[in-house]
Amino acid sequence: MRPVHGQRVVCKRGHSGLCIYHRLAWSAEQESLVFGRERYQDNSDEMFFGISTKRFVARMKKPLPNIQFTGIITSIAKKAFETGLVEAVVTLHRSKEDYFLPVPVLARTTEEILASGGSKPVLAQTLSSLEKACSKGIKRLLVIGASCHVQNLREFQRRFPYIKDMDLYVIGIPCTDNVHPKNFRFIFNKISHSHETVRHYEFMQDFTVHLRHIDGALERVPFFSLPKEISSAELLTHCCRCCFDYCNSLTDITVGYSGAPLDIEKMYQWVLVRTEKGEQLRSLVADEMELFPETSEGDRTPLVRQYALRYTKDGAAEAMKMSGSMPLEQGFMLAEHMYTTGPRGLEFVRYAIETHLIRNYYFVKSNYPHLISILVPRHVYRILDAYDLKA
Repeated sequence: MRPVHGQRVVCKRGHSGLCIYHRLAWSAEQESLVFGRERYQDNSDEMFFGISTKRFVARMKKPLPNIQFTGIITSIAKKAFETGLVEAVVTLHRSKEDYFLPVPVLARTTEEILASGGSKPVLAQTLSSLEKACSKGIKRLLVIGASCHVQNLREFQRRFPYIKDMDLYVIGIPCTDNVHPKNFRFIFNKISHSHETVRHYEFMQDFTVHLRHIDGALERVPFFSLPKEISSAELLTHCCRCCFDYCNSLTDITVGYSGAPLDIEKMYQWVLVRTEKGEQLRSLVADEMELFPETSEGDRTPLVRQYALRYTKDGAAEAMKMSGSMPLEQGFMLAEHMYTTGPRGLEFVRYAIETHLIRNYYFVKSNYPHLISILVPRHVYRILDAYDLKA
């Protein structure tokens, strides 16, 4: 399979696709093909999180070793392979040159699946392994990817007979922003006191970056204390800033952490089962998971409203004056205040979605105005209206 001409895509777990169809970045048509309908615009949960049949918080009873959280995605993939539900898994390994750099792989053994665990938070060509799967005649395949990969995958399913004939299972991760591998060590070097020993890295619900080192030590850096040169959205790829699918809504099952309570010991995750195949995947590890109800606390709207001001004429000027990183002590105080008094659980996800969708809308409007009707989903305009922003 050759890359399709169009806009390049990137995303997380280190996942990234081949090339995105020019018309594709958001497609209600794709949603209808997967679910038989579009999401309901008047259903708040669907508008934010996409279509699902069940949602819950979970963790593995026996966490996998050396994994960022407890290994829900890796455990599902392992069981899907070992039970014969799938013949192989499209995922990523780590480069021998750099721990965080991704290497696309078609995993065909339990060992190869286990080696894929953990995030590689830079660009990757995950879907390049589809070509190998096709050449080997694989008919039952599990694909693990971020939103851009899944959008491409669903379009490949629709267009190409040799993908359409595959029995595909899709696990997705939520994703917002990514950087090019060439910028990654520069960023790590600016953030961490020992960037070479960092093994796990995430922007967490307590408004700090969590960096877990090889010896298990946890280093935290407040969002507000990040150096100015790396806190700018300008470091992010253009395609990440044109994406409006934070919750990876075209998957069979989505597994992330932003909707779960923050506990650095328990490492809860947030699971959205979207299709019958997603339920099949969930059931494979049902006895191995602890389940918890979703929670939602606080009010996101004051924070989002304050964020939205930067996209008004007067607010943009004020934001420029106030830009710059805080001293660590002050940054921790602000992060603690926002975490204890601000949005948590599902309300935190809504906060993250609204701020990213607002930011990305204005990026597209400024840089690709001719693509607004193609890239921007309908519910973004409801969010703009809610905060008195001009479309």
